[in-house]
Order: sequence, then C-alpha cells, then structure tokens
Amino acid sequence: MGDGPKGKDLNTLAVQHSEHRILTTHTGSLPRPEALTRQHVRKSRGETVDPAAIERDGRNATAAALSRQIESGIDVVNNGEQSRSSFVLHLRDRLTGLGGVGDRAPSADIEAYPQFKRDHQARLAGKEAVSVRAGVPKATASVEYVGEEQVRRECAEFSAALAQFKGRYAESFMTAPSPGIVAAIVRNEHYDSFPRYMAALGSALKNEYDAIVEAGFVLQLDCPDLALERHTSYRDRPITEFVEFVELAVATINDALTDIPRERVRMHVCWGNYEAPHDHDVELDQILPALLKAKVGGLVLPFANPRHAHDFKILEKMRLADDQVIVAGVIDSLTNFVEHPEVVADRLERVAAVMGDPRRVLAGTDCGFDTSAGQGRVSEDVVWAKLRALTEGAKLASERLFKS
Repeated sequence: MGDGPKGKDLNTLAVQHSEHRILTTHTGSLPRPEALTRQHVRKSRGETVDPAAIERDGRNATAAALSRQIESGIDVVNNGEQSRSSFVLHLRDRLTGLGGVGDRAPSADIEAYPQFKRDHQARLAGKEAVSVRAGVPKATASVEYVGEEQVRRECAEFSAALAQFKGRYAESFMTAPSPGIVAAIVRNEHYDSFPRYMAALGSALKNEYDAIVEAGFVLQLDCPDLALERHTSYRDRPITEFVEFVELAVATINDALTDIPRERVRMHVCWGNYEAPHDHDVELDQILPALLKAKVGGLVLPFANPRHAHDFKILEKMRLADDQVIVAGVIDSLTNFVEHPEVVADRLERVAAVMGDPRRVLAGTDCGFDTSAGQGRVSEDVVWAKLRALTEGAKLASERLFKS
C-alpha cells in the first residue's frame, strides 16, 4: 500500500487500479456521532452553535471514522464528511449570494404512492436531521467562493488523521458536490439564465476542487443530479430536456476541472439516497453517453439496490475509456441487511466480466451512509459490519479473479 498523499508525487497521483486484488472503498459519508449531528442540525436551523465545539467534535469524528475504515479493511479511505452538515449544504458557509428560503421539487416516485408518501413523511418527521428540502437557501446575489480557509482546514484535519495510519491504506479521497446538484437544490433567483447560473457555480466550485487535489487527495465529485433530477426537477419534462441538462452539467464540470488531470478525479452518480419505489428513475443507458464525456478517471455507480442491480450489463455495450475504472456499488446503503461476502464477490465478478479486466474494478457502496447529518437509515454498528462484508467479499472475488 502507499503512504498516503504526503508520500506521493502529486503530478502522478491518480485513481488507483486494482492491480493485484480488488481494492475497496465507499462513497463518502459515514455515520456521525449523535452530539455532532445535533450541532449540525441546530446550525442548519439557524440556531446558535459554538464554532470551536463543532470544529473540535468534527475533527475528533474524522479521526474516529478513519480509524474504523482502516479496521474494516477499506483501502481507499476518506474523512467521512464528518465536519460537514451534508454532502452539499456545507456550501452555505463557502459561497456568497445564498439567502432566503427556497424549495425543492418533490420526487415523482414518492408522489405516485400517496400511502407510501404519508408513511415516508411520518418517518422523517421523527428524525433529528439536516434536510436538503426544508429551509434550503436560494441564489439571490452573485455566487462566489469564499471557503478557502474552511476547505484548507478540512484537508489539513484529514491529513493529520491519516498520518498515524501511514502504509495502512492505498489511497485517500475527498468529496465535493457538482454544480448541477447545487443548482437543483439552491434555486436561481439572480442570474438571467440557467446556463449562466451553472457557469457561476462551476467557477466558484473550481476553488474547492483545486484545493482538494492540491492537498494531495483524489477528488470525488458527487453528482446525483445527473440521474436524480430526471424524477425531480425534470419529472414533467421531456427526456430530451433532461439529457440536455446532463450535458450542460458535464460540460460545466469539465470546465471546472481544467487544471486537474482527469485521472485524479472519480465521479459518483446515483438516483437519490432515499428508500422509495424508484420506479420513475431514468434508465442508465439514456444518460451514460453524456456521463462518458466527463473528464474523470472513473465512475462510481450503484449496482446493489434492487432497482439498479442490472445496470452493470450496460457497461458491456457502452464502454468506459480503457484507462478508466468503475467503483461498483455492491453494498446497499439504505438497508440494514448485511450482505453475505459471497453475494459481494458474485457482484464484483459480474462487473469484472463486463469490464473485461478486474484491475479496472473497485468495490464500493451504492451511496453514502449519512449524506445529510442524521438522515442515514443504516445503524452505525451495521454500517461497519457492511464494510467488513465488503472487504471479505472483495477478498473472495480477488482469489478467483487474480489467479496466478
């Protein structure tokens, strides 16, 4: 294994391939301690919190989350997004121009089932959690990035936590949201066109992307918008308009990655990290041609949940570039079932078969386990059991795929 970002030549750091065995990773967020969750929730509601306390607790939680990843056998590790209130709304503190209270389009699959919708809302009502629907801001003025100090501190905290595990992991990454998901959640009330709003977001977020890579981490772009928005923002519009949105979002991402080598970026795409029917999800083959235009070193896709377990087959017809990897979601992030290692191994072997080379496959999770603080559906102790099952399944698959 490598020595982490400080032990690497930053000009050659890249999304690692599974050269001798299937490497394991996950999609980003991990369960936060209850006390830290409460602080994130209070802050998201506009209540007063102690900045020093939330920084201290976030730093301690980062170190703990990293330690648990190492114990679970995860090869490509991250900070668990502990210091952030959510995978995207931490940008409240890092972008100018956000204010007021906006709204978020409902999901078509939830609206289609009234009884389920009532049950779903009742479950959410009892959770102390950060919402990416209620009380979200709008873009009411020029959007610019002012989060340089915050992102540098976050990177430094993660680097410090990594130092004690030198040689015990293969690679480290940090996540950042895509311009498209920010545009979908934070409605535009300032720019005279949606493309101009997207361009402004891309220019602003470029600062966060550059900072993460300059700190020595692989950048994971979280882009649920590239699939999720079909059954939210574009639920009543033609598929052609949604594909145009995906193409614009990918072009905006590419512009923001101008100074970052493609092999130092992986891109996560999903249909939303919530347990629901998902029978209004766009088909992967309808968006994959646009996704493949992204200048990234690999894709992170969900193949474990019941709605998208078959999607790996599409990679045989619509192929990634020869130097790209696939992080295959083989662990469901929304159920408390602990996958059997043989199930994990079978899933990985099927993906390796369509990719044609097991070295281009990493084992991962469908999505994060706590994408907004407190929203996770999987109990913390089960999360770690799932990650151990991921490691055990990858070992089984490696024994079969890397025969001498």
